[in-house]
This record gives sequence, C-alpha cells and structure tokens, in this order.
Amino acid sequence: MMRATWRNLPPKRYDAGWEPGLTVPAADGSPLRTDHYFPRAQGDFPTLLVRSPYGRGVPWSPLYGILFAEQGFHVVLQSCRGTAGSGGEFGLWRHEAADGRAAVSWLREQPWFTGVLGTIGPSYLGYVQWALALDPLPELRAMVIQVGLHDPHAYFHAGGVLHLENALISGVGMTYQHRGVASFVRALLRLQRRLRAIVREGPPHGAYTSGLGDVPWLEDALTQAEPDDPYWLGTSVGEAAERLRVPTALVTGWHDALADQTVEQFARLRRADCETSLLVGPWTHTSALQQGWPEVFAESLGWLRAHLCADAGGLRPTGVRVHVGGEDVWRDLDDWPPAPATTPWFPTPDGHLTRQAPTDSAPLASFCHDPADPTPSVGGPLLSRGAGPRDNRALEARQDVLTFTGPPLAEPVDVLGAVCARLRVSTDTGYADVFARLCDVDAQGRSTNVCDGPARLRTAGQASVEVTVPMSSTAYRFAAGHRIRLQISGGAHPRYAHHPGTGEPPADATALVPVRITLHADSALMLPRSADAPRSDVKEPRG
Repeated sequence: MMRATWRNLPPKRYDAGWEPGLTVPAADGSPLRTDHYFPRAQGDFPTLLVRSPYGRGVPWSPLYGILFAEQGFHVVLQSCRGTAGSGGEFGLWRHEAADGRAAVSWLREQPWFTGVLGTIGPSYLGYVQWALALDPLPELRAMVIQVGLHDPHAYFHAGGVLHLENALISGVGMTYQHRGVASFVRALLRLQRRLRAIVREGPPHGAYTSGLGDVPWLEDALTQAEPDDPYWLGTSVGEAAERLRVPTALVTGWHDALADQTVEQFARLRRADCETSLLVGPWTHTSALQQGWPEVFAESLGWLRAHLCADAGGLRPTGVRVHVGGEDVWRDLDDWPPAPATTPWFPTPDGHLTRQAPTDSAPLASFCHDPADPTPSVGGPLLSRGAGPRDNRALEARQDVLTFTGPPLAEPVDVLGAVCARLRVSTDTGYADVFARLCDVDAQGRSTNVCDGPARLRTAGQASVEVTVPMSSTAYRFAAGHRIRLQISGGAHPRYAHHPGTGEPPADATALVPVRITLHADSALMLPRSADAPRSDVKEPRG
C-alpha cells in the first residue's frame, strides 16, 4: 500500500521484522514504550533512533519503522514520556535531552546494536534530535532533521506577534495524536469548525479551551510572549548547531511553518564547519511527508547510507538543492543563500511598484484595520489544509489591504534568499501590527503569495517609524509578463492573533480599538537576486 501511495520509492532490500511494546527506562526510570523494527537478515546493521510525542502508529510506523528497516536499518521508535503508553508526565521541551541519552544507554545493552547510530524525524521529532546534539554521544554519527523545530518561542511568537492558528493546531497534535488517528482527526475537525469563532470570543488564552479542552502548557505558550520569560528558559536547542560535528541533513519546504528555523540552523552549521546539506521543496509542513515523501525519503536515505554505511552513492554533488517556484524546477547550489545582491522596489501613491527611489517620506496610502473584523489570512506557512500558495484576489479587494504592483516584466526575475520589507509607518493609536506579503501576479491578474511575515509597531503620536518586516526566504522565478506585487495589511487572522489596537497584551486584551495605519514613501520591498548561474536548471517532477 505504501508503494502504491508513493511512487518511485527504492525497492526494498530486506523484509522488515517488528518487535513491539518494549520498555526502555527514561532518565528518571519512567518506562518508555518502544517498538523495534529490523531487517530480517543476518549481519550487522546501523540503528536509527526516532523519538515522538505523537504515538508510534501511522504515519510513523510505515514512514520510518518499515521503510528504513527494509533498507537495512534497525529502527527504534519510542514514545516520549507521558504519551502513547509511556510513563511519567509529558513535559514539553523539558526532558528530551536526558531521555534521548537514556535511550542510547539502553541501546548499548542490545546484542544487535553495533555502536553506529543515526537519528531522523520531522517537527518535534526534529527538536528531540537537536536536544540530543547539545552534548552528542560518540555513537551518534548522522542526523536527518525534516521540517524540524529548535526554538519553541520563535515558533509561537515572532517579532512580538502570536502565531495563533499554528499554536492551536499544535495543541491538538500534542494532546490527541498519540491517542490514535481517529481521536486526532476528530479533535482537528472540531478545532477547524470552531477556529474563527474561538478567536473572536475573547482573549485567545481563554477562548481556545472551547475547541481544545484544558491544555495547561498551551496556556503558558500563548501568554508568555517575551523570549526572556522564565517559561522559555532552556527550551531553545538551536545552539547545538554552533559546535556540532555530527553530519546533519536538513529538509524543509518554502511553505513550511518551520522553514526559517531550518535555514537558520543551516547557516549555523556552515559557520561551525559541520558537514551539512539542505533540501527545500515546494512543500508545506505536512505535504513534505505526503506528496514530497519520495524526494524527502531519497534525500534522507542517501545521507544515512553515506554516514552510517560508508556508501556515498546517494549523495548530491552540492550541499544545497532548492525548488524554484514559478518555474517548477530544482536547482543545485553550493550554498544558501547564493551570495545575493539586494534590489529595492519602492511603492508609489498610485499603487505601483517601481525601481525609482522616492525623494521624500510623504504619506503614500492609509487604511483602517479593525480588530473586530480582522484582515483574514489566506494561505502561507500554516499547519492546516489551507497552507501554501493561494489566489489572493478576494483578499486584496478588501479596504484594509494595500497593494503595490510592478509593471509586466520584460524578462524573468529570480529571487533567491531572504525577503524583507523596509517600511515607514505611522498610526493614530500608537499600537498596531503590519503584515507584508510578496505576490506573483500573472497575465490573468491572479495574485499568488510567495512569502510573507508580520511585525509589531509602536509609534509615538503621529510620528512615523521605520520597521523591517522579515518575510522569510524563497527561491522563486517571476516569469516574463508577470508582475511583482507588495501587499500590506494590519494582520492575517487567525494565522496571527489580531492586535487589539491598544497597549494591552493581545493574549489578554478585552477591548478592541480600530487603528489607522499610514504607509510612507520611503518604504521599500527588498528582493535578493542571485548573480550566480544555477548548477542545474532542468525541469523535473516534484516527486
């Protein structure tokens, strides 16, 4: 069934065996339920450790247990403490380093363990890998971190803005997924039905309970907005990459909710001179393990064979492979970003986007953002089914959305690297958020989102302030005849919690005040353009 679902998977080398329900002691002795998958063959095989808070059934058992055992690996699939039958209390982000080391101690006692260990997994399963890498054990020879997390605070709060929808969906995943597929799907559907109502019932930290029930850790994650709050102390494991010597492969998608964290870790690994690779596909957080799985599996398998089995035949010749949107090609690059030069595009009073710099900072355009009727979110790096590129025309027809559009391009324009908007903004209340989005407008007028991001504003009276809005990274070709568009609004709801328009913390705010936001002329969209020719520019299937 797996091979019917995912075509182009490599043929299996061995039949897979299964030893379920093993008990492995955690760091404090709590029993951790563990399944062991293995090749049914004589000989020595390396081991992969996969630790998960989401259970050990579908999709983890087929994706990691069976498929990798068929390729010649022992796979140890373990439930984190307090989940899926494991003892102890699940302490989000608190026990993964110690419990991972305890799992390795148990492995040392197994007769089939050769002392050669790799780790693999996505999302929180990536976090547990970074936690183990804070003080890597000598057996750890390779890691594959797919759409992975290393900084929980940055996942929930970016630039002071609460990532509300993804936070709530994460709460569902952590609370229900390890209880089985049926329980998880019911909870997810219940949240999706209630989502827009939940976020309008009152302060987010109280309203979500009608869709999720009591989730104490989520209450803390929603309300503790500052990175130096004691709640977040010790939760980031990103520093592991700064001194790592374990070969580490990173996988993400341009519409993955954790793409920025992956790119950040890649840069850290490069600076540390650690052997690493980066694969970025046209995927969301979930589609990387669905439509993208043949490509992701091949990349992961090649990396693990090279570093655990001394078989480098599956490695790419370059360290970076990215999918270029708008063109639907893969490009192999030596590094990321590929030494970009930044090109500014300036908005004009008539709604155009031009390369000609303004001569003053006069007001360009303004709009009213009403938190009681917030600007809706459309597509982007979400965990929900609405993630990814979407038609933005209905959104851009709203009165609370500004658009600035360049002329039809005479030749293609490639954008490779981190995109940002440098905006000069004033408000009438002193408090607001601003959301900036890069879009591709085709010959028929369809506006498709490429990348985006939010920032929090604090202005004094009517004076304007300059704010840089990080809009994530991309690899995208704007085709000849298409137009580049900058979209500006006061938020994207429920993807981000709406700003109340007052000085109250958004998670606690009860009063909602409309705010007028004015954009000024010396604002600019900053686009990275690579001067390097691509190593490979051949159209290929997406996998």
